[in-house]
Amino acid sequence: MKLSHPSTTITSFIFFIFLTLPSSITSQICQRSCNRIPLNFPFGSDPGCGDPRFHQSVTCNQDKLTFTTHTGSYPITNIDYTKQVLYISDPSMSTCSCTQPSKGFSLNYDAPFTFQDDNIFALLDCSTSSSNGSLYSSDNSKLSLCDNQGAPICSYLYSCRAISFINLPIATCCVYTPVDLGPAFEMDLQKLQCSSYSGFYSFNGRESDPNSWKYGIALKYKFNVNNEFPSSCFNCERSNGVCGYYGAYNSFICNCPNGLNTTNDCYFGSPYSYGSRLIASGHSGTWLFYCLVWLLVSVHL
Repeated sequence: MKLSHPSTTITSFIFFIFLTLPSSITSQICQRSCNRIPLNFPFGSDPGCGDPRFHQSVTCNQDKLTFTTHTGSYPITNIDYTKQVLYISDPSMSTCSCTQPSKGFSLNYDAPFTFQDDNIFALLDCSTSSSNGSLYSSDNSKLSLCDNQGAPICSYLYSCRAISFINLPIATCCVYTPVDLGPAFEMDLQKLQCSSYSGFYSFNGRESDPNSWKYGIALKYKFNVNNEFPSSCFNCERSNGVCGYYGAYNSFICNCPNGLNTTNDCYFGSPYSYGSRLIASGHSGTWLFYCLVWLLVSVHL
Protein backbone atom coordinates (compact mmCIF):
# COMPACT_ATOMS: atom_id res chain seq x y z
CA MET A 1 0.00 0.00 0.00
CA LYS A 2 1.44 3.30 -1.13
CA LEU A 3 1.23 6.10 1.37
CA SER A 4 0.76 9.74 0.35
CA HIS A 5 3.47 12.21 1.13
CA PRO A 6 2.57 14.22 4.27
CA SER A 7 2.70 17.52 2.42
CA THR A 8 0.26 16.17 -0.20
CA THR A 9 -2.18 15.08 2.50
CA ILE A 10 -1.99 18.43 4.25
CA THR A 11 -2.43 20.29 0.97
CA SER A 12 -5.57 18.29 0.20
CA PHE A 13 -6.91 18.92 3.69
CA ILE A 14 -6.27 22.68 3.44
CA PHE A 15 -8.02 22.79 0.06
CA PHE A 16 -11.04 21.06 1.61
CA ILE A 17 -11.10 23.47 4.54
CA PHE A 18 -10.86 26.45 2.17
CA LEU A 19 -13.91 25.25 0.24
CA THR A 20 -15.96 24.79 3.40
CA LEU A 21 -15.00 27.99 5.19
CA PRO A 22 -18.03 30.00 6.34
CA SER A 23 -19.07 33.24 4.72
CA SER A 24 -17.36 35.09 7.55
CA ILE A 25 -14.26 35.54 5.39
CA THR A 26 -16.08 36.97 2.39
CA SER A 27 -15.17 40.54 1.62
CA GLN A 28 -17.65 43.39 1.61
CA ILE A 29 -17.14 47.09 2.17
CA CYS A 30 -19.99 49.09 3.70
CA GLN A 31 -19.70 52.86 3.42
CA ARG A 32 -19.90 54.80 6.65
CA SER A 33 -21.39 57.90 5.05
CA CYS A 34 -23.17 59.04 1.90
CA ASN A 35 -22.93 62.61 0.68
CA ARG A 36 -21.45 63.57 4.08
CA ILE A 37 -24.42 62.08 5.93
CA PRO A 38 -23.29 59.39 8.42
CA LEU A 39 -24.73 55.93 7.79
CA ASN A 40 -25.47 54.12 11.02
CA PHE A 41 -27.85 51.26 11.77
CA PRO A 42 -30.53 50.71 10.54
CA PHE A 43 -29.38 52.37 7.30
CA GLY A 44 -26.71 51.09 4.92
CA SER A 45 -24.97 52.01 1.70
CA ASP A 46 -25.43 48.74 -0.20
CA PRO A 47 -27.34 45.45 -0.10
CA GLY A 48 -26.03 43.54 2.90
CA CYS A 49 -25.42 46.72 4.91
CA GLY A 50 -27.72 48.01 7.65
CA ASP A 51 -31.16 46.52 8.25
CA PRO A 52 -32.78 44.79 5.24
CA ARG A 53 -36.18 46.27 6.14
CA PHE A 54 -34.86 49.76 5.41
CA HIS A 55 -32.80 49.06 2.30
CA GLN A 56 -35.73 49.37 -0.11
CA SER A 57 -36.51 52.84 1.24
CA VAL A 58 -33.08 54.35 1.86
CA THR A 59 -30.29 53.90 -0.69
CA CYS A 60 -26.97 55.51 -1.58
CA ASN A 61 -26.37 55.81 -5.31
CA GLN A 62 -23.51 57.87 -6.76
CA ASP A 63 -22.98 59.47 -3.35
CA LYS A 64 -26.62 60.60 -3.22
CA LEU A 65 -28.71 59.44 -0.26
CA THR A 66 -32.34 59.09 -1.32
CA PHE A 67 -35.65 58.02 0.15
CA THR A 68 -37.94 56.09 -2.24
CA THR A 69 -41.67 55.43 -2.13
CA HIS A 70 -44.23 54.59 -4.83
CA THR A 71 -44.64 58.33 -5.44
CA GLY A 72 -40.98 58.93 -6.27
CA SER A 73 -37.44 59.35 -4.93
CA TYR A 74 -36.53 62.22 -2.63
CA PRO A 75 -33.19 63.60 -1.39
CA ILE A 76 -32.39 62.93 2.27
CA THR A 77 -31.10 66.11 3.89
CA ASN A 78 -30.29 64.81 7.37
CA ILE A 79 -30.70 61.90 9.79
CA ASP A 80 -31.09 62.51 13.52
CA TYR A 81 -30.04 59.19 15.08
CA THR A 82 -30.76 60.40 18.61
CA LYS A 83 -34.40 61.24 17.88
CA GLN A 84 -34.66 58.53 15.18
CA VAL A 85 -35.91 60.98 12.58
CA LEU A 86 -35.06 61.11 8.88
CA TYR A 87 -35.50 64.41 7.01
CA ILE A 88 -36.23 64.56 3.28
CA SER A 89 -37.04 67.24 0.75
CA ASP A 90 -39.51 67.09 -2.13
CA PRO A 91 -38.36 69.02 -5.22
CA SER A 92 -42.01 69.33 -6.31
CA MET A 93 -43.05 70.97 -3.03
CA SER A 94 -44.04 74.62 -3.01
CA THR A 95 -42.10 76.94 -0.72
CA CYS A 96 -41.68 80.67 -0.28
CA SER A 97 -39.15 80.68 -3.10
CA CYS A 98 -40.93 78.41 -5.60
CA THR A 99 -44.45 77.29 -6.46
CA GLN A 100 -45.07 74.41 -8.84
CA PRO A 101 -47.60 71.64 -9.55
CA SER A 102 -47.19 68.44 -7.55
CA LYS A 103 -48.70 64.97 -7.35
CA GLY A 104 -48.21 64.86 -3.58
CA PHE A 105 -46.25 62.59 -1.27
CA SER A 106 -47.08 59.18 0.16
CA LEU A 107 -45.43 56.43 2.17
CA ASN A 108 -45.43 52.78 1.15
CA TYR A 109 -47.89 50.85 3.27
CA ASP A 110 -45.21 48.40 4.44
CA ALA A 111 -42.42 50.91 4.98
CA PRO A 112 -41.02 51.03 8.55
CA PHE A 113 -41.69 54.77 8.80
CA THR A 114 -44.37 57.08 10.19
CA PHE A 115 -44.78 60.83 10.03
CA GLN A 116 -43.15 62.87 12.75
CA ASP A 117 -45.79 64.70 14.79
CA ASP A 118 -44.22 68.07 13.95
CA ASN A 119 -45.07 67.74 10.25
CA ILE A 120 -47.49 70.34 8.91
CA PHE A 121 -48.84 70.17 5.37
CA ALA A 122 -50.71 72.88 3.51
CA LEU A 123 -52.61 71.90 0.37
CA LEU A 124 -52.66 74.77 -2.10
CA ASP A 125 -55.02 75.76 -4.89
CA CYS A 126 -57.73 73.33 -3.83
CA SER A 127 -61.36 73.04 -4.87
CA THR A 128 -63.65 74.64 -2.28
CA SER A 129 -67.32 75.10 -1.48
CA SER A 130 -68.59 78.58 -2.27
CA SER A 131 -70.63 78.56 0.92
CA ASN A 132 -68.12 77.88 3.69
CA GLY A 133 -64.77 77.31 2.03
CA SER A 134 -64.51 73.67 3.20
CA LEU A 135 -62.36 71.32 1.17
CA TYR A 136 -64.14 68.48 -0.64
CA SER A 137 -62.91 65.24 -2.13
CA SER A 138 -63.86 63.89 -5.54
CA ASP A 139 -66.94 62.15 -4.12
CA ASN A 140 -68.15 65.44 -2.60
CA SER A 141 -67.55 64.31 0.98
CA LYS A 142 -65.88 66.75 3.33
CA LEU A 143 -62.27 66.01 4.17
CA SER A 144 -61.77 65.59 7.89
CA LEU A 145 -58.04 66.23 7.54
CA CYS A 146 -58.46 69.99 7.27
CA ASP A 147 -57.58 71.91 10.39
CA ASN A 148 -59.83 74.93 10.84
CA GLN A 149 -57.23 76.40 13.16
CA GLY A 150 -54.70 76.45 10.34
CA ALA A 151 -55.95 79.64 8.71
CA PRO A 152 -53.03 81.75 10.05
CA ILE A 153 -50.56 79.34 8.44
CA CYS A 154 -52.30 79.77 5.10
CA SER A 155 -52.15 83.55 5.53
CA TYR A 156 -48.42 83.39 6.22
CA LEU A 157 -47.85 81.16 3.20
CA TYR A 158 -49.82 83.45 0.92
CA SER A 159 -47.59 86.30 2.02
CA CYS A 160 -44.79 84.54 0.14
CA ARG A 161 -44.22 86.14 -3.23
CA ALA A 162 -44.01 82.81 -5.07
CA ILE A 163 -47.23 81.44 -3.56
CA SER A 164 -49.05 84.75 -3.97
CA PHE A 165 -48.60 84.35 -7.74
CA ILE A 166 -51.27 81.66 -7.60
CA ASN A 167 -53.61 84.64 -7.27
CA LEU A 168 -56.37 82.62 -5.60
CA PRO A 169 -58.18 83.23 -2.29
CA ILE A 170 -56.71 81.85 0.91
CA ALA A 171 -59.80 79.64 1.21
CA THR A 172 -58.19 77.31 -1.33
CA CYS A 173 -55.52 76.43 1.26
CA CYS A 174 -56.13 73.48 3.59
CA VAL A 175 -53.83 72.84 6.56
CA TYR A 176 -53.58 69.54 8.42
CA THR A 177 -51.15 67.54 10.51
CA PRO A 178 -50.92 63.77 9.85
CA VAL A 179 -50.29 62.76 13.46
CA ASP A 180 -51.74 59.24 13.56
CA LEU A 181 -52.05 58.37 9.89
CA GLY A 182 -48.92 56.22 9.83
CA PRO A 183 -47.61 54.42 6.74
CA ALA A 184 -51.13 54.13 5.26
CA PHE A 185 -51.18 57.89 4.65
CA GLU A 186 -51.76 58.91 1.05
CA MET A 187 -51.52 62.48 -0.18
CA ASP A 188 -53.10 62.16 -3.61
CA LEU A 189 -53.45 65.78 -4.70
CA GLN A 190 -55.37 64.86 -7.83
CA LYS A 191 -57.98 63.05 -5.76
CA LEU A 192 -58.04 65.91 -3.27
CA GLN A 193 -58.46 68.37 -6.16
CA CYS A 194 -55.41 70.43 -5.19
CA SER A 195 -52.62 71.48 -7.53
CA SER A 196 -49.75 71.76 -5.05
CA TYR A 197 -48.71 71.44 -1.43
CA SER A 198 -46.22 72.84 1.02
CA GLY A 199 -44.75 70.97 3.97
CA PHE A 200 -42.54 71.93 6.87
CA TYR A 201 -41.51 70.41 10.20
CA SER A 202 -40.42 73.49 12.15
CA PHE A 203 -41.28 77.18 12.37
CA ASN A 204 -37.63 77.68 13.30
CA GLY A 205 -38.69 80.06 16.07
CA ARG A 206 -40.36 82.48 13.62
CA GLU A 207 -43.94 81.37 13.05
CA SER A 208 -45.01 84.52 11.22
CA ASP A 209 -42.06 84.41 8.79
CA PRO A 210 -42.56 81.56 6.25
CA ASN A 211 -39.18 82.37 4.69
CA SER A 212 -37.52 80.99 7.83
CA TRP A 213 -39.52 77.77 8.13
CA LYS A 214 -37.78 74.42 7.66
CA TYR A 215 -39.47 72.99 4.59
CA GLY A 216 -39.48 69.27 3.98
CA ILE A 217 -40.82 66.08 5.57
CA ALA A 218 -39.73 64.48 8.84
CA LEU A 219 -40.15 60.70 9.12
CA LYS A 220 -39.92 58.70 12.32
CA TYR A 221 -38.43 55.19 12.27
CA LYS A 222 -38.24 52.32 14.76
CA PHE A 223 -35.67 49.52 15.04
CA ASN A 224 -38.35 46.92 15.69
CA VAL A 225 -41.73 46.50 17.37
CA ASN A 226 -40.30 47.35 20.79
CA ASN A 227 -37.88 49.90 19.29
CA GLU A 228 -34.90 48.18 20.91
CA PHE A 229 -31.44 48.65 19.43
CA PRO A 230 -30.09 45.12 18.69
CA SER A 231 -27.37 44.15 21.16
CA SER A 232 -25.41 42.35 18.42
CA CYS A 233 -25.32 45.55 16.39
CA PHE A 234 -24.26 47.55 19.43
CA ASN A 235 -21.25 45.26 19.93
CA CYS A 236 -20.43 45.46 16.23
CA GLU A 237 -20.48 49.26 16.08
CA ARG A 238 -18.53 49.50 19.35
CA SER A 239 -15.74 47.53 17.68
CA ASN A 240 -15.75 49.96 14.71
CA GLY A 241 -17.79 47.62 12.53
CA VAL A 242 -20.88 48.18 10.38
CA CYS A 243 -24.00 46.12 11.01
CA GLY A 244 -25.32 44.14 8.05
CA TYR A 245 -27.01 40.95 6.97
CA TYR A 246 -26.45 37.98 4.66
CA GLY A 247 -28.05 34.82 3.36
CA ALA A 248 -31.59 33.81 2.55
CA TYR A 249 -32.74 34.52 6.12
CA ASN A 250 -31.03 37.92 6.44
CA SER A 251 -28.87 36.72 9.31
CA PHE A 252 -26.87 39.32 11.24
CA ILE A 253 -23.30 39.99 10.21
CA CYS A 254 -20.70 42.55 11.28
CA ASN A 255 -18.73 44.18 8.46
CA CYS A 256 -15.25 45.09 9.69
CA PRO A 257 -12.85 47.79 8.40
CA ASN A 258 -10.53 45.14 6.92
CA GLY A 259 -13.37 43.96 4.66
CA LEU A 260 -13.99 40.71 6.53
CA ASN A 261 -17.35 39.80 8.02
CA THR A 262 -17.98 38.19 11.39
CA THR A 263 -21.05 36.98 13.23
CA ASN A 264 -20.01 38.87 16.33
CA ASP A 265 -17.72 41.93 16.25
CA CYS A 266 -14.44 43.25 14.85
CA TYR A 267 -12.14 42.65 17.81
CA PHE A 268 -10.47 39.75 16.00
CA GLY A 269 -6.85 40.61 15.36
CA SER A 270 -6.76 43.48 17.85
CA PRO A 271 -4.11 42.87 20.53
CA TYR A 272 -6.21 44.28 23.34
CA SER A 273 -9.65 45.74 23.79
CA TYR A 274 -10.98 47.00 27.08
CA GLY A 275 -8.04 45.29 28.77
CA SER A 276 -8.60 41.80 27.36
CA ARG A 277 -7.75 39.94 24.19
CA LEU A 278 -10.86 39.15 22.13
CA ILE A 279 -11.27 36.91 19.10
CA ALA A 280 -14.51 37.11 17.15
CA SER A 281 -16.17 33.73 16.72
CA GLY A 282 -16.98 34.50 13.13
CA HIS A 283 -13.27 34.32 12.22
CA SER A 284 -12.57 30.85 13.59
CA GLY A 285 -12.47 29.49 10.05
CA THR A 286 -10.05 32.18 8.96
CA TRP A 287 -7.77 31.48 11.93
CA LEU A 288 -7.77 27.77 11.15
CA PHE A 289 -6.92 28.43 7.52
CA TYR A 290 -3.89 30.55 8.37
CA CYS A 291 -2.67 27.93 10.87
CA LEU A 292 -2.85 25.19 8.26
CA VAL A 293 -0.99 27.32 5.72
CA TRP A 294 1.77 27.87 8.28
CA LEU A 295 1.86 24.13 8.98
CA LEU A 296 2.20 23.34 5.28
CA VAL A 297 5.09 25.77 4.89
CA SER A 298 6.80 24.26 7.93
CA VAL A 299 6.50 20.72 6.47
CA HIS A 300 8.06 21.80 3.17
CA LEU A 301 10.90 23.48 5.02
